[in-house]
Amino acid sequence: MSAAPPRGKLYLVPTPLDFGCEVDAGLGAALPEQTIAIAARITHWVTENAKSTRAFLKRVGTQQPLAAALQEQRITELPREVHKKGDHDAGGGFDAKPLLAAALQGQDIGLVSEAGMPAIADPGSSVVRAAHALGIEVVPLVGPISLLLALAASGLNGQNFAFVGYLPADVTGRAQRIRELEALAQKTGQTQLFIETPYRNAALLQGLLQTLKGTSRLAVCCGITLPQQRVQSGLVADWKQRAATLPLELPAVFLIGK
Repeated sequence: MSAAPPRGKLYLVPTPLDFGCEVDAGLGAALPEQTIAIAARITHWVTENAKSTRAFLKRVGTQQPLAAALQEQRITELPREVHKKGDHDAGGGFDAKPLLAAALQGQDIGLVSEAGMPAIADPGSSVVRAAHALGIEVVPLVGPISLLLALAASGLNGQNFAFVGYLPADVTGRAQRIRELEALAQKTGQTQLFIETPYRNAALLQGLLQTLKGTSRLAVCCGITLPQQRVQSGLVADWKQRAATLPLELPAVFLIGK
């Protein structure tokens, strides 16, 4: 009786933060050589978006020869309900184990999102949980994580922080949530991080300036790692004294602090 093949690994493969942007951040500037080299040899993928994954692999191929041509790559998308609603809730009912069948046969699998690190402010947690349940080694690779880069650049508390996802889109609900987060930041010192769809960034910033107290701190980090990157941070009272000149059409991270 032949022995079972050694199990493959699940690699968490970060991608550049320029998804959906007109300017290319440059793969070599965003990812270290080792991350690019490992991505080039992986031929099985679990992804948020197959189209963006093929575009990413095409960029990888300009730096390192791919182990398989683009049309031969095995790319499996997470179900739409998973990547739209998020799969971070372990009780959500989605079983990702079938997506890792190739790893049980000895193939390495790459987990990838549209931008940044999968499973952080993006889908993928269910796949990582499934890998641990199956005894598959999980290997995170080095690359950009917009939340941590924004936190470091903000000057706000980096010892105690929380990412709270998206704020409500309606004006009343958004204002209420902003006041809740501000109160939490003032009481505990915990920095509150959140994001928005780029076309709503300007409205969110306006809502923050209208709702926050002048003594709170606000930071906005736009286009992290891109050539147009801008970071503005300070007291809300100071924000109101000077016009913000931020590229709000780009992906942004917003932070509230004490």
